[in-house]
Amino acid sequence: MPPQQELSEHEKEKIERLRRAMYSRSLSGMLGERPRHTLGKPQQVVGEDWEEKEMGAEPSMVAPPTMGLVRKILWWFLGASIIFFIAALAFFGYYFTLGGGSFAASPSNIDISISGPPQIAGGEPAKLQIVVTNRNKVPLQLADLVITYPPGTRSPTDFSTDFPTQRISLGSIEAGGSRQGTVSAVFAGTEGQHANVKVELEYRVSGSSAIFVAQSGYDVTFSSSPITLSISGNTETISGQPVQLAVTLASNAGAPIKDALLHADFPFGFTFSSAEPAPVSSGLWAVGDIQPGQTKTVTIRGSLSGQSGDSRVFRFSAGTRSGATSTSITTSLADTTYAMQISQPFLGLSIGVNNRSGKSVIAAPGDTITVSVTYQNNIPTEITDAIIVARLSGVEIDGTTVKTADGFFRSTDNTVLWDKSTTDGALANLAPGAKGTVSFSFQMPNSDALKNIKNPHLDVSVNAAGQRLSETGVPQNLQSASRQTIKLATDLQLNAQALYYANPFGSSGPMPPKAGTETTYGLVFTITNSTNKISGARLTATLPSYVRWIGSHAPASESLSFNQTDGTFTWNIGDILPGTGIGSTTPRQLAIAIGFTPSTSQIGDQPVLVQNVTLRGLDAATGASISRTTAPNVTTNLATISKSSAEAIVGTDPGFAPANATVVK
Repeated sequence: MPPQQELSEHEKEKIERLRRAMYSRSLSGMLGERPRHTLGKPQQVVGEDWEEKEMGAEPSMVAPPTMGLVRKILWWFLGASIIFFIAALAFFGYYFTLGGGSFAASPSNIDISISGPPQIAGGEPAKLQIVVTNRNKVPLQLADLVITYPPGTRSPTDFSTDFPTQRISLGSIEAGGSRQGTVSAVFAGTEGQHANVKVELEYRVSGSSAIFVAQSGYDVTFSSSPITLSISGNTETISGQPVQLAVTLASNAGAPIKDALLHADFPFGFTFSSAEPAPVSSGLWAVGDIQPGQTKTVTIRGSLSGQSGDSRVFRFSAGTRSGATSTSITTSLADTTYAMQISQPFLGLSIGVNNRSGKSVIAAPGDTITVSVTYQNNIPTEITDAIIVARLSGVEIDGTTVKTADGFFRSTDNTVLWDKSTTDGALANLAPGAKGTVSFSFQMPNSDALKNIKNPHLDVSVNAAGQRLSETGVPQNLQSASRQTIKLATDLQLNAQALYYANPFGSSGPMPPKAGTETTYGLVFTITNSTNKISGARLTATLPSYVRWIGSHAPASESLSFNQTDGTFTWNIGDILPGTGIGSTTPRQLAIAIGFTPSTSQIGDQPVLVQNVTLRGLDAATGASISRTTAPNVTTNLATISKSSAEAIVGTDPGFAPANATVVK
C-alpha cells in the first residue's frame, strides 16, 4: 500500500468540526442519513497543486499584454536615437567644415551692443552708443563698423546732406577686446513710425583675404514729426460748389528742412481748379526749404460733387525727396486727413435768365437780359439776416444799363446786393420752407464792343449768407452759392446785292431792263462774323424761272452747286473764323453771273433776281445752330442791299439811278 499522505490543515479542520458535531447534543440529531442521489459520470478531479500534462501538445509561453507596448516604445526610442545621432553628426560636420566652427574668428563670437533712447523726436539729433566685443581666440584685423540709417536720415552737421550710411574704422580688435563709441544723426519720420538702424562689423583674420561680417540692429520709434500739417477750410459744402483748403506746413525741427514736398490725394468727386503756389505735377507741390519754426501754406481750390450726406476725405502728406528731379516723396515726415461733408444747400438758389435756365443760356449782342434769383430756406430752422449777392464777370457791362427794384448795384465791382434793408425786411427772417425772388436787368454789349473778343461770355455768380441757431443755441454762419453762364452768340451778318455797272463778270443788255431782252447781272454775297467760330456753314438761294444760271462764279475755289430742276444753288462755305470782315480783315464773299429776260407782264415792276437767301451754321462757342436770311429779296433795284439785319443801304452800284430799276417796254 502506498504510504498515507499527510492531511492538509483544511481537511484537518473539517474532520474536527465533524467530530464535535457527533458528540454535541444539539447537533447530533441533524446528522441523520441524507437522501442519496444518483451518481453521474465520474469527473476527474484535479487538485490545486497538480498540473495535468497534455499528451502530444508542444509546450508554449504566453507573454503578458503589456509586453507588446514596451517593445513598440523601445523601437521608437531606438529610431529617435538614430535620427538624433545622424543630425548631430551632420551639424557638427557642417559647423567644423563650412560653418562658424571652421573659422578661426566666428561672427557668432562677436557681440555688437547698441543702446540709445527708445523714442526719437523727428528732425532732432539723436545719439546711439555702440559697443563691439571680440570673444574669439584670435584678433580681428582691419575691422570697420558700417552703420546703415533709415531713409531720410540727415547729417547732424549739415542737415541738407542725406546720411544713408556711415563707415567707422576700428583697426584691430584683440582677442577678448572691445571697442565702443557714439554716433549721431538726425532721423526723420512720422509720429509713431518705427525705423531700424542696421550695424555691421566687417573684419578679416590672419591668413585669409576674405571679409567676414557680423551684424546687429536697433529699432527706434518716432515720438514726433519734424513737420506738422494743419488743414483749414469748410467741413461742409454743397455739391458742385467751390471749396478752398489751406494746408499749412510748420517746422518742428531744430535745423532747416531742405526741399520739402507736399502731396495731396483728392477724393472721388473733387475737381481741381487752381492753387497757390501752382503744383509741379498733379497733386504735388514743391514747398522748398523750411527753416526752424517757419510755416508755409498751400491754398487749394476746386469743387466737390456728390450726393447730400456723402463724406469725402482728403489725404495730405509732407516729406523730402531723394533729388531735385524726383517727382515723389522719398521720406514721409507727416501725414494727415481732412473730412468734408456734402450737405444740402441751406438756402436753395436758382438763377433764371430771360425765363430760361440750364448750364448756360445764349444771348445775342445788344440784348436786354433779365436775371431772376429764386431762394428758399431748406433747413428746419429759421434763417436770420440773409444776404444775397450777384456778381457779374466776363465781358464788360455798361453799369448805366443795370436796373433793380429790390436791390442795390455796386458799380465798383459789378455786384448787385439784396438784404433786409433793400427788400423791406423780406430777408430779415426766413422761416423753414420760406421762399422768394429778387431780380435785376442789364444790356449786353453790342457787336462793336465785342469785335476783339473771342468766345465772349458773362458769368453770374450768386452767393447767399445767413445765420441759424445751433442745437446748443450758438449762432452759426451759413453760406450757399449758385452760378449761371450767359454765352454770347456771334454776330453773323449776311449781305446780298445785284450789280450791273460794277459787275465783276461784265454786264450786257439794256439798262433799265427791257421786256424780251436779256440783261446780265452779278450777284454778290458777303458774310461777316464777329466773335465765335462758325462751323459747317452753308448758303442756299433760289433763282426764279425767268433768271438764267450762266455758270460763272468767283472765287473759283469756292464750292458751289446748282440744281437746274428747281433753280436752287448751294454754297458750301465750311468754317467761318471769328473776326471775318471785322475791321481790316476781308469778309467772305461769292459772286455769280446771272441773266434776266423780263416778260411783258413785268413791265413797270421791279422783279426779284434771287430769293430765299439763307445762311446756316453751328456756333462753335455756344453749340447753337445759327440761321440768317436776307430780307427783302434782291430785285432789279440795285440801290438796295438786302441784309440779314433788314437794313437798306443806298448807292452801292456806281452809276445806277432809281429810274433804271423798273422794267420798260
